[in-house]
Amino acid sequence: MSTTAPHRDRTDHADPTGRRSSLPVIVSAWAVPVLVIAQFAMVSVVPVLVVLIGVLRDPHLRTLRWWASALTAAYALPLALWAIGPERAPSLSKDMHPALAALVVAAGVAVAVAYHVLRRQSRPSGDDRTA
Repeated sequence: MSTTAPHRDRTDHADPTGRRSSLPVIVSAWAVPVLVIAQFAMVSVVPVLVVLIGVLRDPHLRTLRWWASALTAAYALPLALWAIGPERAPSLSKDMHPALAALVVAAGVAVAVAYHVLRRQSRPSGDDRTA
C-alpha cells in the first residue's frame, strides 16, 4: 500500500485557455493604485517592478508590454523628481503632485483592466460561465 501524495499537475491554477495564470502580475497591477492612493507611494516600487518584470518574462502577456512600460514611466517620473529635487519631502507621497499621483493610479488601473480584457478575449468561444 502506497502512502504517497497524489501527483499535482502544475497547471492547477491555469486559466481556461490552458495558460499559466499570472497572479503576481495582476495583483501587483491592482496594488499600485491602492498603495499610491493610501499614501504609500514609495512602497509601490515593488509592485511596479513585479508588473514590469512579469510582463517582460511571460510571452503570453506580450500585448501588455506597452501598458507595463507606461506604468513604469508614470511611476519613475515622480520618483525621479523626488530624488533629484532640491527640497525633498520626507516621503514620496508627500512630494508627489496630485496630477502625477492620478497618472500613476490611472496607469495601474489601465494595466489591470487591459489584463482582464486580454484574458477575456483569449478564452475559447465555447466557454460560457453564465450557465
